[in-house]
Order: sequence, then structure tokens, then C-alpha cells
Amino acid sequence: MENYENATSDNALILVVDDNLQNIEVLGSVLQDEKYNVAFATSGSQALDFLKEELPDLILLDIMMPGMNGFEVCEIIKNNAVYKEIPIIFLTAKGETDDIVKGFELGAADYITKPFSSRELLARTKTHIDAKRAKEEIKTLRGIIPICAKCKKVRDDRGYWNQVEEYIQNRTNAVFSHGVCPQCSDDLYGEEKWYQKMKTEEKDG
Repeated sequence: MENYENATSDNALILVVDDNLQNIEVLGSVLQDEKYNVAFATSGSQALDFLKEELPDLILLDIMMPGMNGFEVCEIIKNNAVYKEIPIIFLTAKGETDDIVKGFELGAADYITKPFSSRELLARTKTHIDAKRAKEEIKTLRGIIPICAKCKKVRDDRGYWNQVEEYIQNRTNAVFSHGVCPQCSDDLYGEEKWYQKMKTEEKDG
């Protein structure tokens, strides 16, 4: 497996999985000319080993490989909670309808048949990387909770301010377990509070 090179860290990382070294050279040249980071794997097992170390923005995956074929690799990736959001484009000479349908059923984002047009490959690559990043941005924005810096209440979608507990329970299956932290316990039941309470009772008495 060859690690990515000739690009900056701000650019997308694409993992090319193909057992044909000539195909790898061609794909690497096309992608690196567009300033993509490119990593290479020559087998399905190498590709899965790579994912344990680095998560690419997109995978270009051949189908016909010795040992583990592309369909098997795709199925493993899409059944893994960590990897499943990585878009996969099958890039293969297998252009029969049944193969294309199977690829989509396994969760592939796209399917390009060989021989391929460089312009088409780059256009589809950009589309799926942009879509992945937009999806990640939406998830991040949805995860931001508008909370008051003073009272700690949270604003819901209708503009009403709710207690944090109510806000979370209305949006998740989380169940709150109520307790008192040490600081609050001391504030409520500490010696100073007890002394003040006793003085107040003596004065009232």
C-alpha cells in the first residue's frame, strides 16, 4: 500500500483500491493533478487495514480483485459504524445491470465503468466529496445547542426557552438520573448553611 502524497492537508483524501498497478498509476495521476490526496491499496484486506489508520473522504473501489472482491469490501465498510459514511464509487469493467444494481444495494454512492472518462471521474468524485462534507456540516450545525449563558435554558425550534432536561428528553431517548454534585451539596447542606439556618431559627424563636 502506498500512502498519499503531492497534496496539502486541506484537500480531500481518496483511497484507490485496485489490484492492477497500471490502473493505480493512471488514477493517481488524474487525481493528484487535481490536488487530491491519494492513497492506494492493491487488495480488499489492504484497504480495510488502511481504514483502521485513516478515514478517506471517498473510496474508488474495483470489483474484480483476487481474494476479497469489491462487493465484499463494500459490504464490510457499510456495516461498520465508523466507516459507513465514506462514499464508495465502484470503478470497474463489470458494467452489467445486475452488477450495477448490486453495487447500489450494498450502499455504493456511484458506479463508473471502465474505460472511464477523466472528466466524468473527476466530476463524480467532486460531487460525492462535496455532498459528504455538506452532510457533515449539517450534522455539526444540528449538534449546536442554543443555550443561555446566564440561566442555562435552551431555545427550541419555536423560539421558546426550556430547561436543558426538557429540551434533551423531547429530542432523544435519554433518561435523566437526578443527583446533587459535591459543590451544590455543600451549598445546600454544608456547615455554613447549617449555621445560618440555626441562627435564623434562634432569632425567630
